[in-house]
Amino acid sequence: MVQRASDRAAPLRRWLPTLTLLLVTAGFGWTFVVVKDVIVEYPVLPYLGLRFGIAVLTVLLLLRRWPSRVDWRVGLPVGAVLALGYLFQTEGMLTIGPGIAGLLTGLFVVFTPILDRLFFHSRLRRRTVISVLAALAGTAMLTGAGTGFSVGDLLVALSALAFAGQIVMLSHTRGAAGQLGTVQMLICAAVFLPLGASAGLPYPQISGPVAMALLITGVLSSGLAVVAQTWAQQKMSASSAGLILAAEPAFALVFAVLLVGERLNFLQLLGALVLMAAIVGHEVVRRAPRRSPETGSGRG
Repeated sequence: MVQRASDRAAPLRRWLPTLTLLLVTAGFGWTFVVVKDVIVEYPVLPYLGLRFGIAVLTVLLLLRRWPSRVDWRVGLPVGAVLALGYLFQTEGMLTIGPGIAGLLTGLFVVFTPILDRLFFHSRLRRRTVISVLAALAGTAMLTGAGTGFSVGDLLVALSALAFAGQIVMLSHTRGAAGQLGTVQMLICAAVFLPLGASAGLPYPQISGPVAMALLITGVLSSGLAVVAQTWAQQKMSASSAGLILAAEPAFALVFAVLLVGERLNFLQLLGALVLMAAIVGHEVVRRAPRRSPETGSGRG
């Protein structure tokens, strides 16, 4: 009887990392709308400082353990890259819509295998080159349909490059997921709290909607999500994580359309479809052939 119960639980254990990462990805997509609403009312750097300050308190209260010296050595560069990504992304979203920001952020799926090749000598396949070219074409249609490729578009695309770096680095690290997530949040807080203060103390007064957004992004999308993401990605390959995370721009666009009424013209819609095809198609084709050895392990 015990053995049968264990057998029934086995499929759930196998799928739990995938389901966890998919839920985190949907949350990231929703966050684009939340963040866009906040930064219209509240300055970017103080917002990021408070967001990651709340995230640090969340993970420390949850885990009740300070990272070890090894955790700091492994997690510090990952956290620095993550902070850079959030800075570029949030500043870029000042001038572009959450749906387009989500689609451009999705470029990290295409950037990931390129960075993996550059820094860890993983094989760069033909499908990756084709996906990169298609993604560039989709991005050109998506951003060029209006006023051209803006500074906001560029900053969000650079954030995608930084997030790709985080994925690659985590896929080649070992360590307790909770502690690595804590280090990443501590690094982000250490960067953004002083930068936010540089805009002038005290921090601007917080309204009710801003407070709610800080709780959503600080507790859920940063604190809990990064720990869950780190745990899930350490239990799968980088390519498997990339396939799931490729759904983030789709979630972002759906939430932007449903919650704030964002609309795309025909050329932008065509560009969005090409970009999504490049992102998702790359990962689906990657998984289609016979199983072959993967470089590294999954991310979080």
